[in-house]
Amino acid sequence: MGHIVETGPGRYAFAIHATSTAPPEVVFALLADAQSWPRWSFVPGVQQEREGLPAPNGVSAIRCFGKGPIGSTEQVVVYQPPTHFAYTILSGMPVRNYRADVVLTPTLTGTKLVWRARFDPLLPGIGMLMRLLVARLARGLTLYASRMGTLTTP
Repeated sequence: MGHIVETGPGRYAFAIHATSTAPPEVVFALLADAQSWPRWSFVPGVQQEREGLPAPNGVSAIRCFGKGPIGSTEQVVVYQPPTHFAYTILSGMPVRNYRADVVLTPTLTGTKLVWRARFDPLLPGIGMLMRLLVARLARGLTLYASRMGTLTTP
């Protein structure tokens, strides 16, 4: 499902691969819509702090995931439906310089997802924990999308 693509002093990066039988439009819509995350992920709640362009989920949108002191605040930096979505973590996680890019590629049977992240972990073991969390997110997203919008063959 994923592999570490680069590590070094103070740097960690990985790529998670997953597939869905839904078309990229369905997968992208779920990924970009922060309000959908509690339906397909372990995230218990979401709050949109600022709308982006295009509204509401585009570039510069700021979203808070989680409840109380546990969670993260993220900003959308790339919004190119239905193939590329990227965000940075602004606060809430023990990482610095975090950026993730999610690339969706259509296939004959649905969508191939590659979720790449790179960052500087601030605590030992955070790199592996972040990789496990993103793998769980990718799995939840692709499975839910498959249930929501399976491609039909001509």
